[in-house]
Amino acid sequence: MFRKKLVEDIKQDPAHFYRQPSDVMRDRRFTDAERLEILSAWEEVAGDEERARVREARQEVQKLSMR
Repeated sequence: MFRKKLVEDIKQDPAHFYRQPSDVMRDRRFTDAERLEILSAWEEVAGDEERARVREARQEVQKLSMR
């Protein structure tokens, strides 16, 4: 329950919890699916330059989850 609430809180303002999108990948508290949810939410509110970094992080998580 706590983790689900935390994911929802992070999705509201990912930049408040992480300095950069790649930090989401290193957060071992979450599953790959939860990381992708967070990064998707971040992508929606990111500026152009930041959006590119979010997409890179999403691609990395997707690659890792396919192993």
